[in-house]
Amino acid sequence: MDVADMRERVRRLMPGARRDLGELVAFRSVADPRLFPAEECVAAARWVRDAFAAVGVDNTALIETSDGSLAVLGHTPAPAGAPTVFLYSHYDVQPPGDESLWHTPPFTLTERDGRWYGRGAADCKGNLVMHLLALRALRERGPLPVGIRIVGDGSEETGGGLENLARERPDLFAADLVLVADCGNAEVGRPTLTTSLRGLANVVVHVEALAGEIHSGQFGGAAPDALAALVRLLSSLRDEAGDTVIDGLDPTGIWSGEPYPEEVFRADAGVLDGVSLLSAGSVADAVWARPALTILGIDAPPVVGSAAAVVPRASARLNLRVPPGMDPATAQDALVAHLHAHAPWNVRVRVDREGVSEPFRAATDGPGYAALRSALGAVYGREVGTVGQGGSIPLCTVLQQVLPDAEIALLGVEEPSARIHGPDESVDPSELEHMAVAEALVLASLTR
Repeated sequence: MDVADMRERVRRLMPGARRDLGELVAFRSVADPRLFPAEECVAAARWVRDAFAAVGVDNTALIETSDGSLAVLGHTPAPAGAPTVFLYSHYDVQPPGDESLWHTPPFTLTERDGRWYGRGAADCKGNLVMHLLALRALRERGPLPVGIRIVGDGSEETGGGLENLARERPDLFAADLVLVADCGNAEVGRPTLTTSLRGLANVVVHVEALAGEIHSGQFGGAAPDALAALVRLLSSLRDEAGDTVIDGLDPTGIWSGEPYPEEVFRADAGVLDGVSLLSAGSVADAVWARPALTILGIDAPPVVGSAAAVVPRASARLNLRVPPGMDPATAQDALVAHLHAHAPWNVRVRVDREGVSEPFRAATDGPGYAALRSALGAVYGREVGTVGQGGSIPLCTVLQQVLPDAEIALLGVEEPSARIHGPDESVDPSELEHMAVAEALVLASLTR
């Protein structure tokens, strides 16, 4: 199919895409009823179901998963000889956080400086609209040229229900090519495929040293301070360069794909002037090829209202990201052992384990990837790069297990300027348009 023709089709459809995204962003679909009513997620799921049915995806339905969320599934069988393509995205979103940090209301899609702002505008409602755009453009010429499965996940940010459903009912996910739209380009206008994801192995560590709080003037100096012990314990998890160092884990992985220039990373991450980056290796090594330990939170007395007392107990939640090639259960074992081994002053240490998720590495030598590289290169007029992602999408590794012959590719509209998960999340409409054109071209080309 002609690139210019498809580009024109999608461009004509962009006003409708803007309306769709506005309607989707308005749903406060945070999959946590403690924060927003569960009805918001139900309404969003119904919207997604109806939208895909309207563009010609058959058998669209809502299926309740093991965590109580609703997955939107649909399936249009492939014409004779054509493959089936699975289009994934999710309609649940991260909480908006402190809304005073947003320049515009988080659940109202707002245009500013050429970008569209709102919670989920990129992650991942923008990707849902990307799929819809591609399918609408194809339907203008008649029936869908390939088999299509769609999955709209309802708890990607918080749950695991869809992974359980995939294990129990792999027939609902069967496809030749899986397009996981929950990533994006390295920057606006630079076509990129994500080929690896880090896994996850979180723990919560508790340190206890005293029966209760005691006066810091009367006992401080000799009394073991649980908060000081926790600080010292946590400091043992990084070396002087800032690299994660956990006994028994290899901290020397090397990334072999596209580099991540330091100046680009500093801008993407909002690193303050004069502050050094961590790691003795390259940025790409640190964020895509090596284990990385982040302290997510600490339970300790707050500054306001704190007393002149020695702290008897303190806790921290630790996030360990695990690169491809490293087993997350083994990594979690190593982290637990390290925390016990490095506890100072014989303080009592207890470690609670959270669930683990596997890292992911894509096989990139199949016909689906060839079609993706061709389409993305034609649309953007640039060579297609490959990057990793430090985050985790557990469904990818589950799909590798239940669909061993399928190609799995990660792409989407979530480039770094989108600021996903933070205040003022946004999407660049040019990315939405270009990625929809590329996806439509891929679906059309696979018929051959």
